[in-house]
Amino acid sequence: MTSVIDLQEVSWRRQQKTILSDINWHVEKGEHWAVLGLNGSGKTSLLNIVTGYSWPTAGHVRVLDQPFGKIDIRTLRKSIGWVSSSLEARIKETEIAEDIVVSGKYASIGLAFEQPAKADYARASYIMGQLQCSHLTGRTYQTCSQGERQKLLIARGLMASPDLLLLDESTSGLDFIAREELLATVQELTKQDDAPTIIFVTHHIEEVLPTFSRTLLLSEGSVFAQGKSREILTGDNLTRFYGMPVNVEWHRERPWVMLQD
Repeated sequence: MTSVIDLQEVSWRRQQKTILSDINWHVEKGEHWAVLGLNGSGKTSLLNIVTGYSWPTAGHVRVLDQPFGKIDIRTLRKSIGWVSSSLEARIKETEIAEDIVVSGKYASIGLAFEQPAKADYARASYIMGQLQCSHLTGRTYQTCSQGERQKLLIARGLMASPDLLLLDESTSGLDFIAREELLATVQELTKQDDAPTIIFVTHHIEEVLPTFSRTLLLSEGSVFAQGKSREILTGDNLTRFYGMPVNVEWHRERPWVMLQD
């Protein structure tokens, strides 16, 4: 498998409103992408198309080399991990940390109807160690900080050894320290030999880590620009993107945007 995501002329309309328009986007295995856009730009809608929860009005979708319309989407989703705020809200406060992680194997919320094996908990322990959250073992969800919860959800997303991991605004609600700790965890995750292709969705430019060598800019449901992050995230590009003059400075291989004086 070399192609992870291949969207060709994809559009999606809902209630006579165009949400996504003529999206062309190709992600190769081994690439990690950042997807940026303001609120309402269509970022989450794009992920819904990739995971088959929304069906395009027009265009062709191929994910993990599987053409939509000719495969069982439910089977495909087992190879895709997705961490989002909507998932977080569905986790019970009394759920135990390692149970949350193990539930990712079954794509379930909780383990009420599952019977995990010892090997499942061993894998969960291994993943939690990778993400530096082993200390949460035995803790309930309600006792975990927002940053710790995000790490657990990422661990859950990795439980089924996905080929593709979607992180949808996973730093939302975190303070500066917790955000940087989580970003460092994501950076280290991409260095693992068995790391999935990661799509990191955000509206904060400074969260584009060095590992996200490519960036897709979405604006009002259309692709504004895409390509190598260094070439896309420039002052000129982002001035047009935001509709106001901005400067971009790179520090430790990360871009930082500021309004011009």
